[in-house]
Amino acid sequence: MSETIDLAILVVAAGRGTRAGQGLPKQYRPLAGKPLLGHTLLTLLQAAPEARVLAVIHPDDIEFYKQTVADLPRDLAKRLLPPTFGGETRQISVLKGLEALAQQAAPQIVLIHDGARPFPSRGLIDRARDTAIAHGAAVPGLGLTDTVKQIDADGRIIATPPRDRLRTVQTPQAFQFDLILSAHRKAAAAGQEGLTDDAAIAEWAGHPVYVFEGEQENMKITTADDIALAEAKLARTLDDVRMGQGYDVHAFGPGDHVWLGGLKIPHDHGLVGHSDADVLSHAITDAIFGAIGDGDIGSHFPPADPQWRGAASSIFLAAAVEHLRKRGGMLAHVDATLVCERPKIGPHRDAIRKSLAEIMGVSLDRVAVKATTSERLGFTGREEGMAALAIATVRLPL
Repeated sequence: MSETIDLAILVVAAGRGTRAGQGLPKQYRPLAGKPLLGHTLLTLLQAAPEARVLAVIHPDDIEFYKQTVADLPRDLAKRLLPPTFGGETRQISVLKGLEALAQQAAPQIVLIHDGARPFPSRGLIDRARDTAIAHGAAVPGLGLTDTVKQIDADGRIIATPPRDRLRTVQTPQAFQFDLILSAHRKAAAAGQEGLTDDAAIAEWAGHPVYVFEGEQENMKITTADDIALAEAKLARTLDDVRMGQGYDVHAFGPGDHVWLGGLKIPHDHGLVGHSDADVLSHAITDAIFGAIGDGDIGSHFPPADPQWRGAASSIFLAAAVEHLRKRGGMLAHVDATLVCERPKIGPHRDAIRKSLAEIMGVSLDRVAVKATTSERLGFTGREEGMAALAIATVRLPL
C-alpha cells in the first residue's frame, strides 16, 4: 500500500544540458565545487522540511547521482526517494516521475522543479504549495519589464501584447497530485507532444492554472555564462575569506616519469615518496588544509600507514576539497609554483591545470600553475629534486 504524504517534490534532471557546452551533463557540472544538482536538492530539502523529494535522472547518470547525494547531510538525504529514469523528452520524464511517486508516495500536492534551478526559497515553496491547495494548479510568474512584440515569418511586427497581462513562468510548478497525473496520462494517451511545461499540460486537459509571485533569484542555469553568474551568487553568501599556504619537496630517483597535479609527465627520473610523490598536489593539499585550519596532509594521511604506499595523490587533494565542502565552503582559487630545472613545465601547464581543476571540482580559471628554476642553486638547481609552493583561497560561511 502506498504511503500518503502531504507534499512531494519531483526534480527533473534527465536532460543532457548541451547548451552549457561540452563535458558533464549540466546538472552534474561543478558549481562552487559541488554538482549543480546537489545545490538544488540541498536547497529543496532545507526549504521544504516536510517534503519527500524524487529525482528523475538519465539512466547513464546513475553513478553521478549517487556521488551527488552522498555529499548531502544524512538527516536530509533520508527524505530522498529512490530516483527514477526519465525519457527522451521532459514531458515523458515528468510522467515517469509522477508514476513513480504514485507507487512510492502518493502525495496530495506535488511540486515539479527543474534540477537546474538551485535557488528556490522557502517563501517560494510555501507559496507554491498554498496556491496549489487553493486552486489545484499554479505556477510562479514574473512580470515583464520589456515590451514584447509578436512577429510574422518575415520578421514584421503584427502585434504588441499588453505586458501587464504577460508573465514569464518558472518552477516549481505546483499541482494537486491526482490532477496533474491524470492530465499527463491523458496527454500521453492522446499523443499530445510538444507542450513546454506542466502548466500547459494541465491547461490542455481543461484545468485552470493560476499564477503566484515568482522570484528573480530563482534563475535557471542553461549556459556556461549562467554557471558563472550562479557561482558569483553563491560566493556572496560565503563572507569568511581565508588563505592557506603549502610547500613540499621530493627527491629524484629511478624512473621514467613524474606525477604533477595528477598528470603523468615523462622524465628521465622519478620522484621518491611514500605515495606517488606528486609534489604539486601535496603542496596544494596542504594549502587547502591550512586555509581551513585542519592539520596537514601528514595528519590526514600518515606516511607510516601502509595503505597510502604508492597511492595517487589525487586522493589526498580531493579529500582536502571535500573537508572544505563539509564546512559549507568553496575553493575560490589556487595559485601554485613548481621549482625545478627539468622537466620543462610549459608544454604541460594547461594539461596540469585541467587535471587539477577536475580533481578539485572547480572551473579551470580558478587554477593557476607556474614554474621557475632556482638558477642552478640549491638542490633543485643541482637537479636532485623538485619543490612546489601553493596558496589556496577559500570562502566559508560566517
